[in-house]
Amino acid sequence: MEQRISLITLGVDDMAEARRFFEDGLGWRPTPFDSDEVAFYQAGSCVLGLFGREDLAKDAGVSPEGSGFAPFSVAWNGRSEAEVDAAFAKAVDAGAEVVKRPEKVFWGGYSGYVRIPGGHLLEIAYNPFWEMGEDGSIRLPPPSES
Repeated sequence: MEQRISLITLGVDDMAEARRFFEDGLGWRPTPFDSDEVAFYQAGSCVLGLFGREDLAKDAGVSPEGSGFAPFSVAWNGRSEAEVDAAFAKAVDAGAEVVKRPEKVFWGGYSGYVRIPGGHLLEIAYNPFWEMGEDGSIRLPPPSES
């Protein structure tokens, strides 16, 4: 299997609120897709999807409660600490809940966390060790040969 992620889908309790956050709050534009049940956003070389939590759990064949959905975070990486600060402020202004304000972190970068509509964590970070393309895609350093 080729090493890549194509789509990250978040199960959300309130599609209208989640869409409002991304579209009105952050200024993201969905792909042309006529549906109130799902939304897709081009996010660099990946796609972010929003889908009702109950419907996503049903589609996956798991319970929408408890261990059916493992916890995780989604990250947005900026090109500088200043860009992180600006994106963090925009997310909070759009209705995200502050979890951890951006700060220098142990691994040498700079990051903070917000909780977005639907309860998911969004890390807003700058990693000085990763190369970022013009489209926002991340290129990791090549694995070391051992």
